[in-house]
Amino acid sequence: MDLNEATLLDLSATLSQTLSPDRAVRTQAESNLHSLANQRGFPLVLLSLLDKDQVELQVRVAGAIHFKNLIKATWKVTEDSDDKIHAEDRDRIKQLIVDMMLKSPPHIQKQLSNAIAIIGQQDFPMKWPELLQNMVQKFASGDFHLINGVLQTAASIFEKYSFEMKSQKLWEEIKFVLDNFAQPFTDLMNATMGLAKQHAANPDALKVIFGSLVQIAKIFYYLNYQDLPEFFEDNITVWMNHFHELLTSDNKILKTEDEEEPGLLEELKSQICDNIGELKQFVTAVWNLLLTVGPQVKYDLLASNAIQFLASVADRQQYKSLFEDRNVLSSICEKVIVPNIEMRDIDVEQFEDNAEEYIRRDLEGSDVDTRRRAACDLVKGLSRYFESQITEIFGAYVKTMLEMYATNPAQKWRSKDAAIYLVTSLATRAKTAKHGITQTNQLVDLSDFCLKYIIPDLQSQNVNELPVIKADAIKYVMTFRSQLPPETIKACLPLLIPFLRAESHVVHTYAAAAVDKILIMKKPGLQDALVSSQDLAPLAEQLLTGLFGAFSLPGSTENEYVMKCVMRSFSTLKESVIPYLASLLPVLTQKLQLAAKNPTRPHYNHYLFESLGLSIRIVCKTQPQAVANFESVLFPVFQEILQQDVQEFVPYVFQILSLLLELHTDSVPQPYMELFQFLLMPVLWDRPGNVTPLVRLIQAYISRGPQQIINLDKVEALLGVFQKLIASKSNDHEGFYLVQSLVEHFPEQIMDKYLTSIFRLLFQRLTSSKTTKFVKSFLVFMFLVAIKYGGSKLIQTIDSIQAQMFSMVCERLIILEIQKVSGSTEKKICAVGLTKLLCDTPEMTQGSYANFWTPILQALVGLFELPEDETIPDDEHFIEIEDTPGYQTAYSQLVFVGKRNHDPLAGVADPRVNLAQSLHKMSVARPGMIGPLVAQMNPQAQQFLQKYLQAANVNLS
Repeated sequence: MDLNEATLLDLSATLSQTLSPDRAVRTQAESNLHSLANQRGFPLVLLSLLDKDQVELQVRVAGAIHFKNLIKATWKVTEDSDDKIHAEDRDRIKQLIVDMMLKSPPHIQKQLSNAIAIIGQQDFPMKWPELLQNMVQKFASGDFHLINGVLQTAASIFEKYSFEMKSQKLWEEIKFVLDNFAQPFTDLMNATMGLAKQHAANPDALKVIFGSLVQIAKIFYYLNYQDLPEFFEDNITVWMNHFHELLTSDNKILKTEDEEEPGLLEELKSQICDNIGELKQFVTAVWNLLLTVGPQVKYDLLASNAIQFLASVADRQQYKSLFEDRNVLSSICEKVIVPNIEMRDIDVEQFEDNAEEYIRRDLEGSDVDTRRRAACDLVKGLSRYFESQITEIFGAYVKTMLEMYATNPAQKWRSKDAAIYLVTSLATRAKTAKHGITQTNQLVDLSDFCLKYIIPDLQSQNVNELPVIKADAIKYVMTFRSQLPPETIKACLPLLIPFLRAESHVVHTYAAAAVDKILIMKKPGLQDALVSSQDLAPLAEQLLTGLFGAFSLPGSTENEYVMKCVMRSFSTLKESVIPYLASLLPVLTQKLQLAAKNPTRPHYNHYLFESLGLSIRIVCKTQPQAVANFESVLFPVFQEILQQDVQEFVPYVFQILSLLLELHTDSVPQPYMELFQFLLMPVLWDRPGNVTPLVRLIQAYISRGPQQIINLDKVEALLGVFQKLIASKSNDHEGFYLVQSLVEHFPEQIMDKYLTSIFRLLFQRLTSSKTTKFVKSFLVFMFLVAIKYGGSKLIQTIDSIQAQMFSMVCERLIILEIQKVSGSTEKKICAVGLTKLLCDTPEMTQGSYANFWTPILQALVGLFELPEDETIPDDEHFIEIEDTPGYQTAYSQLVFVGKRNHDPLAGVADPRVNLAQSLHKMSVARPGMIGPLVAQMNPQAQQFLQKYLQAANVNLS
């Protein structure tokens, strides 16, 4: 695309149309932009448009957003995709973008800064070393509008140092940054502090300067997160003096009237609390700061970070003396912990009006920056060295709070809320998401507290009274479920169910979450569930009515906790749920239709599909004919999802269709065959999230209706899919699954036409891009071919590609790599295939490959007896099949719809016995031949082989 006035005008008009209120106009404009994305020069034209003052600002902002999104989508080139940006365009973008960003208006500057950070993630420093020098040069400009842009960009690039895992590559990058950036960065800090004093009475200048200081403090944090570098260690006094000065300063000009949004001063002091570690000189400064911080929301992050600083100090042996005085501990409890644990009006407002955010913070642990969480961490920090004193002091506060509550529960409920939170903080020593609290303070009697102060709230008949206290009681049971007596937890289950109909969103959500957690608990020391199907069955009607009723409560139409509890209830009840499904399945189907119109809640959607999959599994286990009923109900909804291309749901639909089709035994019903052609469309296979469920679905088609596929003349189309998958390092194992199904289920005469081409493709990939995963999958496929078509056919096919090629396969693949094969079914296929090669293949005993017979037998014994070879070359980066995460943004594997393990060799009970019997049969046919060959193996291998022969009750002639 050429850069000229006409092109810029056209692009400006298209971007303007993306802002149109008419959806059709917007969609067409976005489609036009998408079609331009891969054209050479397009990113540069787009970037140039942002610099045109005569173009409307809103159009330029739209262009900046589109540019940022284009960079995000195309700058990174994966192994399995083409580079969509021309190399010259890449270089030119990097030459222009920093200066363009710095002179742009704020809204455009922000988007370009993000784009620089995205490019930096991929190219900095190796492919973009000049970026740092370019930015550092701007420090000398003295223009803080420019400097702030540079600092924001630097912060975006360096932020990853605060969360990436340690590695040599990361250390090298940080060293490069420090060598080129640390000194001018420190000089900038010194200069900025001087300017802050110089302009102390100038509000406008001070805001810009403090904006820079906030960014400087963040960058300091990122650069020092992994370790304290030598440069900053040498200059630590300079930095800490500046931080101490800023932390103790109180500039009234920078104070804001806003009670919710933190101002620059709060942001800066909060970041400094993150930066200062445990330096003793700051303890007094932070303590004094906490005493002056008000309860307003704008101080929340500052208060949280300041308390976290004290917690980190309290947790260190060298600062133990600071807290030994009982008066100090009492003062901390009274002035820091209790005030920051107590519920404020803003918290109550959030509980009532923004329940989802309250739950996210309180239940899901996203409360890392809250006052309560920080206060809890401070209690834990103090308890490390002063557990008995803390328990005694805080215990007295808890007693006082509970007594205060008892005088007037309706008015003093906040006292009990704080008491429960304080007890939880005191008791908690360690926890996990799966088990809740796993270690506790032995000085706190959790059971006694539960019986006296928690159970009575759960027994209350009025589920809508004092909702915060009800939520606290439910959460207490959930939190300490692994520490309270099992009989107490089981007794709580029927008490929790009525709370599913509570009007409070938080209360009925907590009730669903608590029931879910209890249903996955095990009996102590056993694998049996604490609550069995028989235990839950008497409560089933009340539980299911409560859960499905909760969906009609305000704010809970798509409540993920309730849907997860539905899934867990089905799973626990098993066959006991069948009587209720006739009325519940239509509700689930209707909810699926509604969710498909606007799928915004991924977890809710996931549990909805899990519940549907469970229903199918449970019913069809005892009533296989019921599959037709499910198909008649679900097919119309699935058809709509596929036609509307609801991308979030398509992988789920493929999984449920696989489950339904796998329940058929003789052939593929016509409705599925009508869908088959659609499943082979390339666009479906281009989406990473579709690949795994699609392969499973195609395998179901192949196993249930091979002749139907052959009649449709779709074998070559399937092999085209195989070819696409096998070229991908991340999906090649899926390609093997597909081609193995073809070998297993299609007639040999059909596959005969394609076998050489398949192996040629595999050897090409092996030569160009060998990985351990590919080799393992290749070996399994090769031996499946040997089992199905015979060892001779395997050898002839490979040798047809290149004369004597099978010798290379024996030497470099079978003997060298067989030990890397993992998985019981995979090992079994290899063992039976190797046995067939050794005992039923003339070329291996009397042909040109006879010299490999003994080494291959020894390798087979090694496969049985030696540990798996898990070594992987250092330069190999790929996704292991077993390491592929179950949940990705694009693909969510349904646990309850999981594919059942398939063993294509179910008739072979023990591959060792199979080897012994095959060797015996061979020795009878050719007496005296095998003995000398076996004698060439190492003594240990011979001993193992003798055990196999004894187990099979045979010997060698």
